[in-house]
Amino acid sequence: MQTMKDELWRLGAAQLAAGYRSGAFTPVDALEACLARIAQCQPAINAMVLVDADGARAAAQASSARWKAAAPLGPLDGVPVNVKDNMHVAGMPTSWGSRLLQGFVAARDELPVARLRSAGAVLIGKTNLPEFAMQGYTWNALHGAARNPWNTAMTPGGSSGGAAAAVAAGCGPLALATDGGGSIRRPASHCGLVGFKPSADMVPRGGGLPEIFLDYEVAGGIGRSVADVTALTSVLAGRDLTAPVPYTARILFAPRFGDHPVDAGIAAQLAQAADRFAALGHDVVRSEYFDLAEEINQRWSALSTAGLAWMMERVAAYPEFAAACSSGEEPELLLGDAARENLSAGRKLAPSALFETLAAVHTLKLRLREVFSRYDAILTPATAALPWPAEQTHPDEIDGTAVGPRGHAIFTAFANAAGLPAIVLPTGLVEGMPTGLQLIGMQGRDAGLLALAQQYEHAHPWLERLPM
Repeated sequence: MQTMKDELWRLGAAQLAAGYRSGAFTPVDALEACLARIAQCQPAINAMVLVDADGARAAAQASSARWKAAAPLGPLDGVPVNVKDNMHVAGMPTSWGSRLLQGFVAARDELPVARLRSAGAVLIGKTNLPEFAMQGYTWNALHGAARNPWNTAMTPGGSSGGAAAAVAAGCGPLALATDGGGSIRRPASHCGLVGFKPSADMVPRGGGLPEIFLDYEVAGGIGRSVADVTALTSVLAGRDLTAPVPYTARILFAPRFGDHPVDAGIAAQLAQAADRFAALGHDVVRSEYFDLAEEINQRWSALSTAGLAWMMERVAAYPEFAAACSSGEEPELLLGDAARENLSAGRKLAPSALFETLAAVHTLKLRLREVFSRYDAILTPATAALPWPAEQTHPDEIDGTAVGPRGHAIFTAFANAAGLPAIVLPTGLVEGMPTGLQLIGMQGRDAGLLALAQQYEHAHPWLERLPM
């Protein structure tokens, strides 16, 4: 292991564990390299909202002692990990990107965080996100905009934009994040990373914030390789998700959804990826018109806006909001403009709106059952658009066609609605910015999907260089 100790931030989780095992360096060395990298990058990318250097150093020292005694807790022992700031980490503030949580410090870890801590992961700090994780770019009034390390004028996407930006810049090889409609996968694509949304019920939650996305929002990982993300997800799930090299898979290739536009460069790279899967021996069948996600994409925001309205009716019942509720200021006035708009939309929903959303979920699952009777995976773009300016909520047009706020995000939410595992892999650069493919599998077949993704990654490794 020839990497200089101050360059250890360049290594992935598996490479770090190999170095710890050989004695080439220690978890303390790796952490110090990541902390120095955060100090270097944070002014440009604003990925972190909190760095707990003292707590991380204590964890790294404990991990170093375990490795020295040849008694590590697992493959993530001593690996630096950042946590999206909508998950509780004991002793750290949770802001959720909102003034509504002012003064709140978590007393205990949320369950996925607790599992990482028990596996020896070194928790560095919290990453930036939009208020209540409800937007597809990353900005909030508390912490400002996160920026894409590949071009700091551009967004890393959202809502896990800070998490993706941190990993891409080398501020830690892994990030724990959440995905309620593509919030892990799209930022991973925008930053040239691997992002995985596990199946519904694969990763248990508990001890966290009010669930305004219900269990459609799942915890998952962002990293630089499929192997690293698989190791993290295995810890979160409490089961080994490694699998053999996949059999010949039947892959439905859906290059676009309905008549929605896709950036021409993204479309070209996805077509190349489909050819590469075929060259690996898989049976790839192109869908000329894929419309299964149309109704879900139209209705999906009803879930979270109704959830926000529900939460705000009960705001005084949650300890996270205690300081805000005792401040004498009306809690709603503490919300940012976008959150107030979402709250208003949630309150205006027709009584039948949520049932109609659930009925659309039911219909989607029935249609997907038929698709998965013939195919093992669905291949789509991860996003319809390249990253756009960091302070802008969404791109105004894609491939010359005007689009609305979710025009860039059409490929991801249906996997949440149906509870399916979905992974994003980098495919290359378009106009100097990364983009990626998405693979979606059958519910509960996470290990097989990860193995298929790893086979592709081994055959077509992503650029070794980092963006900054």
